[in-house]
Formats: sequence, structure tokens, C-alpha cells
Amino acid sequence: MFEDRRDAGERLAKALKKYKNRKVLVLGIPRGGVEVAYHVATYLGAEFSMLVARKLPYPYNPEAGFGAIAEDNSIFMFKNAERELSKKEIEKIIEEQKQEVKRRVERLRKGKPLPEISGREVILIDDGLAMGSTMRTAIMLCKNRKAERIVVAVPVSGRDIARDIGEMVDEIVVLEKPLFFYAVAQVYNNWYDVSDEEVLEIMKKAEEILR
Repeated sequence: MFEDRRDAGERLAKALKKYKNRKVLVLGIPRGGVEVAYHVATYLGAEFSMLVARKLPYPYNPEAGFGAIAEDNSIFMFKNAERELSKKEIEKIIEEQKQEVKRRVERLRKGKPLPEISGREVILIDDGLAMGSTMRTAIMLCKNRKAERIVVAVPVSGRDIARDIGEMVDEIVVLEKPLFFYAVAQVYNNWYDVSDEEVLEIMKKAEEILR
């Protein structure tokens, strides 16, 4: 359905064209969501940055997660987490991911604070919603910081997750909701894990174009 994250971002941008010149704040969730968000922000002429959130991975299956944490320490956990892991295991994983969140803020955003969110219209972007846990914590952060309006925009999502996330925000925009959805990667011809270096390059381009 999408050639790569650039293609997804450009197509998502067109679906958000009503936000052109509305002084919205576009926030990408690293690492994969940053490239998608960059193309949206460029098209909309919007202020652009990243909001760091991390999945809380199961120790025996790091690809799966039982929740997530955002850079303001907002935490979301699925209800079954405490049945599958001990309190000590959960605390250890949360602390590890806090450190990774801190590292990403320092490395990828060069330690800069988030732009002002209070009273603003914010568009949160990722390259797709699988379980939706990191997006939930990003929404929590924006609500904590008194965003006036929150929009979630992604190229792909499962139908149930899109419904659940949609109930948390003012608007959700999803380009594709496959009937049989098992992973974000299934809708990208060219899918790979984005590196820190690629994110830094995107942020550098954004500074030059969206200043």
C-alpha cells in the first residue's frame, strides 16, 4: 500500500490538507514516525518536532509490549500486565525505558524541550498503530500539557485500535485499516528499522526548511 515512509507521509499529508496554514504543531514519535511526520509538516507548513515515547517490552519477547512510557513519565499499561509479570520485573523495565527515553531526547532532540503545547492544535504522527501503547502515552502527555485539540494521524492501524485511540482524541486520521492486520510493516514495500543517524538527518533538514 505504501512504498516507504516518505510515500506514506506524503499521502497522509494530503489527507490533512485542511490543516494547512493553521499554525498546528506536528509531533512525530521516533524513530519511524519522525520521517512520516516530517513530510506532513513540510506539506502543511507547520511547526515540527518529536515527542519521545517508548514501548515497555516483555523480557521474553521484546517485539511485544505490555504498555509504554512518554518523556513526561506518563505511563500506560494493558490490564493483563500485572498478571504476566511481577511488580519487580515491571519496575525494572520501566526504569530501563525511562533511561532510553532520556537518551533519545538528548541524542535525537539534542536535549531541547518540547515546543509549547498548551492551547495549541497538535497532530501526533507515527508510521502506524500496532497495539497503540506509545500513542496512548503521547496523547496523555499532550493532555497533561493542556493541548487545545489533539489529532492522531497514521498511515495504517488495526480497526479496533483506531477506534480505541479515536475515543481519546478530537480526531483520528488513518489511511488504511486492513481487514487482516498483524503488523505495521505489512503495508510497506520498503520497511526497516530507522537509525538514530537517519532521524538526526531528518531533524537537520527540518531546521533548514521549517525555520
